[in-house]
Amino acid sequence: MRQINEAHVAVPGLAVVEVAAADDETAFAVQELLAARCAIAPADRTTREPGEPGVRLRFFLDLHQETGS
Repeated sequence: MRQINEAHVAVPGLAVVEVAAADDETAFAVQELLAARCAIAPADRTTREPGEPGVRLRFFLDLHQETGS
């Protein structure tokens, strides 16, 4: 995965969320749960690390913005 950029966590309320899960469906379900509560920049694919179990999903969260719902 790419390095975390300082801009992604420059002020309180901004966060980088990395989910480790058994499968894609679980990782995306966690992303959807958080998207229902706060603004996120969603990820569209998971990654797999050779030799490590499961998948990883990284997305960006902003507690200052309201969700579109």
